[in-house]
Parts: sequence; structure tokens; C-alpha cells
Amino acid sequence: MQRRSLAGLTAGMLAAPGLARAQPAYPDRPIRFIVPFPPGGGTDVWARMVAEPLQAELGQPILIENRGGGGGMVGTEAAAKAPADGYTLLYNITTHVQAPVTFRRFPYDPVADFFPIGRLGTTAITFCVGPSVPAAVKDLADFVAWGRGRPLAFGNYGQGSTGHAFAVLLAEEAKLQVTQVAYRGEAPMLQDLLAGSFHGSFNSMTASGEMIRARRIRPLATGGPDRVPSLAAEIPTLIELGYSRRFDFTGFTGLFAPARVPQAAKDRLVAAFRRVATSEAMLARLRAIDTTPGYEDPETFRASVQRTLRQWAELAESLDLYATG
Repeated sequence: MQRRSLAGLTAGMLAAPGLARAQPAYPDRPIRFIVPFPPGGGTDVWARMVAEPLQAELGQPILIENRGGGGGMVGTEAAAKAPADGYTLLYNITTHVQAPVTFRRFPYDPVADFFPIGRLGTTAITFCVGPSVPAAVKDLADFVAWGRGRPLAFGNYGQGSTGHAFAVLLAEEAKLQVTQVAYRGEAPMLQDLLAGSFHGSFNSMTASGEMIRARRIRPLATGGPDRVPSLAAEIPTLIELGYSRRFDFTGFTGLFAPARVPQAAKDRLVAAFRRVATSEAMLARLRAIDTTPGYEDPETFRASVQRTLRQWAELAESLDLYATG
């Protein structure tokens, strides 16, 4: 009888909520970043810059998975449908909201399906020309004068991206005849620009800066409200050159999780990302590649995503910026 009582007591102790086996603290295994573009582009560079110090903060390796396609939607959809356990995250840029608008297809809700862990910053994108444009073309006015009346081709790093919209705007306002060529990411687009496959494109300084400094491609003008710091003495903004305020647009780059990730994991990720994004080391690294630091917490970042979605819906409609394929 005593034996049965001890057995019952032991069973009761094991069943008691307060004495149940504790769940392992998050994270207890490697974390995956889905990057919805190929290696070598701006999104991939930022993701790896964040992953390196973040894995030190979290005490677990962070693995980068590049999954391009669909203007970033293929990888983003995969992240939205991943198990909401905190071990699959999404590192993305403004195409997070732009691509679904452009393709008129929403395989994920860019706001409701994701928890915005934090915004890292933004970068200006600069219009550059490659070897298919004569060396005598020194500035944007030269390019427009040379390009009018001849068929041109502009590349973009994703259908519906900021680079795509700016390329369409430039063609419209400069009265150029341009075929728009969409790529699956910035790295393959830049390789084709270097090869002379098309005439010009808007590029992030993160991906194209080394090519510009090596004079392999030539910057002519910058989108957004401000000059690029490393090019400020030479390269004006399109707005300064008399083009419309529609070029006054800046996007975002940041980290997301599936919306239903447990609160404990969200809290750990938010705190760790904040420390990484606002550290002096990260600020210096961002400025070195012409990325403007701009950390935002989850609530502020969510508002930015919602605002950008509205802005892009309006711009896409005004430019008929919709995919036809």
C-alpha cells in the first residue's frame, strides 16, 4: 500500500504544471534567414551583415537561404508559410509590399502574415550606365540627348521594385523609348549591365558601389530625396535635375518573422536585433556602403510597411506598373 501511495505521489508531482519539464529557452538550435533574392545583391549583403552579429547575440548559428523568384514573392511566401517557431525568419526589402501590388497577386499578406522584428535602414538607388553607352556620355543630360530617338533597354532587379518604378518614371519624364528588362535579383542584373546587355539601371549602392568606384559602371543621377554620401560631390539627385517629386521615395530593409511566432521568441529577437542595428559597429558598416541607418521598433516598422503599401498601390496605378506575364 505504501508503494502504491508513493507511485501515485510521484505521478501527481510529474503531472503538476509547476513541476513539468521546462521547455528549452529560445533559441536552442540554428536559425534560418530566407533572403528572397540571389546572393550578391543588396538584400543578401544586408542580411549577412545582420546575421553575423545577431548569431553572437542569440548564441546560435544563422544560416542564409537565398530563394529568389517572382520579384521576391517566392521566398517571402515560403517564409510566411514556414513553421511559426522562430527558427525561420525573413530578411527583406521594400519589394515585400511592392511585388504583390505589381503582380496583382497576394500569396501572403505583407502586413498581417508577418511580425516586423525591426527596420535596419534604407539606401538610395543610383542610375548607372554600362559599356553599351559611349564614354562621351558624362551626365544624365548627355545620356538623354544621346538616347532620344533610339531604342533603349533598362534593367531592373525585380518586377515592381523601386528600381523598376524609377526606370519607368525616367523613361516617361525624359521622353525615352525604353524596354524594361526584369531580373530575379540585383547581382545577375549588374553582371548583364557590365556585359553591355542593356543601357542603364537603378542600383543600390550596397551592391554596385565597388563597380562604381572601379569605374566599371558610371553613375549619372540618384533617386530619393538626398544625394548618396560617397557620390555627393559629383552626382545630383533626379529632383535636383528638375525631374518630378515622384522620385522622392525611400524604402526599407529589415527583418521579419511569421506572425504567429511565440511571444518569448519575438521578445528575444526584437531585443537582439535592436542591439545589433543600433551598435556603433553596425552604424559604421552601413555608412561605409552608403546605407542610411534607420532602426525602427516593431510598432513603428509595421506602420512604415503599411504606409509603403498604400504609397505603392497609388504609384503602381499611376504608372500602370503591373506585370503582364
